[in-house]
Amino acid sequence: MGSSLEGIKVIDLSRMLPGPYCSMILADHGARVIAIEDKRFVADDLLISPVNRNKEHMALNLKTKEGKEIFRRLTSNADVVMEGFRPGVTKRLGIDYAALRKVNPKIIYCSITGYGQDGPYRDMAGHDVNYLSFSGVLDLIGEKGGAPCIPGIQIADLVGGGMNAAIGILLALVARARTGKGQYIDISMTDGMLGLLPIPLYLIQKYGQVPSRSDTMLSHRYACYNVYETADGRYITIGAVENRFWMNLCELLGVPEYGPLQYDEDRRKEIVDFLRRTFKKKTIDEWVEALRDRDVCWGKVQTITEALHDKLFTERGMVAEIQDSGGISRTALGIPIKLSKTPGSIRTGPVEFGESTRKILKELGYRKAEIESFFEKGAV
Repeated sequence: MGSSLEGIKVIDLSRMLPGPYCSMILADHGARVIAIEDKRFVADDLLISPVNRNKEHMALNLKTKEGKEIFRRLTSNADVVMEGFRPGVTKRLGIDYAALRKVNPKIIYCSITGYGQDGPYRDMAGHDVNYLSFSGVLDLIGEKGGAPCIPGIQIADLVGGGMNAAIGILLALVARARTGKGQYIDISMTDGMLGLLPIPLYLIQKYGQVPSRSDTMLSHRYACYNVYETADGRYITIGAVENRFWMNLCELLGVPEYGPLQYDEDRRKEIVDFLRRTFKKKTIDEWVEALRDRDVCWGKVQTITEALHDKLFTERGMVAEIQDSGGISRTALGIPIKLSKTPGSIRTGPVEFGESTRKILKELGYRKAEIESFFEKGAV
């Protein structure tokens, strides 16, 4: 049995991070992904190599007559088209969903934008931090009483954009298998971020109080769900939400009397302060040893380098070595979705800009002289 998406052809016009991350997920699970970019943008250095594995890459100028014709031929038998332009750009280019479905009624067309295809913000430029801002997510990140803190990873790009787009495409493929029809997918990264707020919304509805930065049940307010500094300046996390885990920790720390006071408002600060003092008495390695076999819900705050060498990930195939197109060995992140019958795989390393252009044009039936003329005219 092959990969889950074997036989699915994806044309990816997106750049930056959200779209390429989505198409990497699809490629990892067997889809043929052809990434397309205008060679005018090659100097932008936006080819983020870790998300370009398992793909082909083609240079194509969609502002030329020849470029549009090549694109239409390319998409005539494709399953999915992805793009990440601002609303209206693909229509001006003549390659929007309305135009492509006339040629290929089964096409699934996914657009990823910051604020969606409609609404008052549709034409605004933005980046990850802006989508986090408008959605209310950024206001919940950072120290209590301090400024909001920008996360070190692109949550809106990767989750609100990339993952939601992958989910949307897979849902549309399932629907097409049933109905025989393609459809349009409108992915707003800001929508995706608002969709990550079920717990804050629940807290508002249950307690009538809007959660504030670093002061909620699951963000520093209580000792049982917090981050603590150790003697050597490292950090350890405690996530003992359920009382049985909290009781186990209290027993270990010699304060069983705190067990019933897990969410006691009057004693909350006292207990937090006690745990802060206690965890600063030992190094991170000493605490790892002390907590290793305890049923507590704890975690060592690791650096990226430590995580990449942790057996947790190396033994589960989440860290791999692959060769890029130049034969250089590089560390790659593994495939987090583990399927027993149709597993994904890393088959090829990241491609170079336009590396597959001639190969794909030949597949489309163009003769050698035609292909060279496309290069001369700047169509590819």
